[in-house]
Amino acid sequence: MISRQLFLPINRRFYTGKAIILTGPRQVGKTTLIRELIAKEDFLFLDGDDITVRNLLSDINTERLRLLIGNKKIVFIDESQRIENIGLASKIIVDQIKTTQLILSGSSSFDINEKLSESLTGRKWTFNLWPISWVEWMNYKGYVTAEQSIESRLIYGFYPDVLNHPNDQETIISELVSSYLFKDVIAYDKIRKSNTILKLVQALAYQVGSEVNYSELAKLIGLDAKTVAYYIDILEKAFVVFSLKSFSNNHRNEIKKGMKIYFFDNGIRNAIIGNFNDVSNRTDVGTLWENFLISERYKQISYSKKIIQSYFWRNTQQQEIDYIEQRGDKIKAYEFKWNPNKKVKFSTTFTKIYPAETRVISRDNFLDFVSPIVT
Repeated sequence: MISRQLFLPINRRFYTGKAIILTGPRQVGKTTLIRELIAKEDFLFLDGDDITVRNLLSDINTERLRLLIGNKKIVFIDESQRIENIGLASKIIVDQIKTTQLILSGSSSFDINEKLSESLTGRKWTFNLWPISWVEWMNYKGYVTAEQSIESRLIYGFYPDVLNHPNDQETIISELVSSYLFKDVIAYDKIRKSNTILKLVQALAYQVGSEVNYSELAKLIGLDAKTVAYYIDILEKAFVVFSLKSFSNNHRNEIKKGMKIYFFDNGIRNAIIGNFNDVSNRTDVGTLWENFLISERYKQISYSKKIIQSYFWRNTQQQEIDYIEQRGDKIKAYEFKWNPNKKVKFSTTFTKIYPAETRVISRDNFLDFVSPIVT
């Protein structure tokens, strides 16, 4: 079993008088992680995908919950967003059954936030679990073996089932996309245009690392720009993609409202465009490298719970910087190059305006960038 970075942070929050909520994409190991955390405890497991459980918890009161829970120290409700009145049930458990630790998992942030935010205000610890991180993979396989696998990981990504079946990676990641990826997206708000969603995601997959234009996407897939923006928002809340906004302090010629889209996992992106060719036979290796680095950094920022803002930068003269981080008044600027021998020159327009620390991240020096953020 691959040890997860969130094991200790979640474990420290047990029995602190609040619910523990774990969200993240489907099939990234949320249930596995929680079962590992509670393996030695006396717990009650309730599956939100089970209609009997949904019916049972949708019409509930304190006494019924006490009878249901009994003397169990932990109640774990998986896929809790499927349960209609989960907010009320959760509030009762936290407020009235204080000796029991409540744990909730879910695979779509819109449902979880909508059903739990008001009921559990001040009563919850929230964590997000992502596909296996490079650090988790390296700790599991060892530094040398992990390094030797980097090109394969750029192609097939880091979903646990993919990593655990190296001889069947393409089939597994393709099945994951077809069976799970859009499950929450299609179900949300009665969206039934699965072909349109797929066309949009394919268009986004081809534009990784490039600025997204809603109007151009709308023309490409036959929608209006507002609907495209709406669907992208849902894709973010379903943990399919995430966005970077443009960095600007309103200086002249800076792009102020731009956005780039990245995928949480390279394997998902490659399955969507149907390309599992080796790195040596790819024309988009720079895109793969950029998506890998930014998604890995995203995981570490999320796990660190530190307030770090992420952006890209571009001006009207088409000068660009791949990735910007701002933490307080400190700014760091990064350029990503797969080839460590490729020369990089940071935009002097940017460096004259902003007192930023600059760094090029290449195949030879990426480990620190994707490692846990401790300071």
